[in-house]
Amino acid sequence: MSEKPLWRPDSGALRPDFWFDRRLDDFSTEEWEALCDGCGQCCLVKLIDEDDERLYITDVACRGYDCANGGCAVYERRKSVVPECIVLTPETVRESPHLFPPTCAYIRIGQGQNLPEWHPLRHAGDRGPMQAAGVTIAGKVASETDVADSELEDRIRPWFSDLP
Repeated sequence: MSEKPLWRPDSGALRPDFWFDRRLDDFSTEEWEALCDGCGQCCLVKLIDEDDERLYITDVACRGYDCANGGCAVYERRKSVVPECIVLTPETVRESPHLFPPTCAYIRIGQGQNLPEWHPLRHAGDRGPMQAAGVTIAGKVASETDVADSELEDRIRPWFSDLP
């Protein structure tokens, strides 16, 4: 059974538009979790070219990702299930922005931008507008448990450049 992803906010517990005029370091744990739209793009397997350090993004998701429905199926224990999972903190967002799509709320807030119009926080937690915008990877990826490492290079996709 999947654990409920933490990014789904309890809309009554957060003040409306809490993200306006805030720095990444200023969010409570609940606010930080709510900022995540749950697109799953940070869960995609990424390859780095050893020669030029260029980042390549595949259509293969981390073994903890629920490929059919979206979200982390093991969120509460993700570091024990997937030790290489990058836990999002203000520091990781600042130090590794290339690992996240330009639509990522953490990247946008860090750059002083607003949330995209389709973000679930702008729609009382409804992910429908995000799904309609094509931002989520749910239903578009395979799990790394089903793909051999030798096949990863053949599964490179231009994800971040294809986003709305």
